[in-house]
Amino acid sequence: MPAQEQEDEGYVPEILVFSTNNVSDPGIDLAGGAHLPYSPAVKVISVPCSSGIRPQWILYAIEKGFAGVFIAADGTDCAYRQDCVERTGKIVSEAQALLTQSGHAPQRLKMAAICSVCAEQFTGYMKRFAEELQKLGPARKG
Repeated sequence: MPAQEQEDEGYVPEILVFSTNNVSDPGIDLAGGAHLPYSPAVKVISVPCSSGIRPQWILYAIEKGFAGVFIAADGTDCAYRQDCVERTGKIVSEAQALLTQSGHAPQRLKMAAICSVCAEQFTGYMKRFAEELQKLGPARKG
């Protein structure tokens, strides 16, 4: 279905966000507490550290109907691993390769460091990502 038809029919892409307990969760909570607008189709799962996410989880989410997955990464603020940034970057690369091998657009996965006061940045990322996903259309379910 062409993107324009999807927009006309009210297609709202669902986004799964992997957020980290200590770093990005407070920023996402701040967005909600400040009533900053972002889609109710954004669903958040908390994990201790972004380097613990498995590429297979991302593929699973896409194949079960999420239009995209966003990793709200710890960045350099990770309390668990000094090499969290490198590990998380490797996970993203592996997951994008897995998505491609499975016939999904690698653009369905995004990552950015979200800190405890990054509420406006988070809502901006969600808005832009939803717009990109709307152009891609719904993911093929597995």
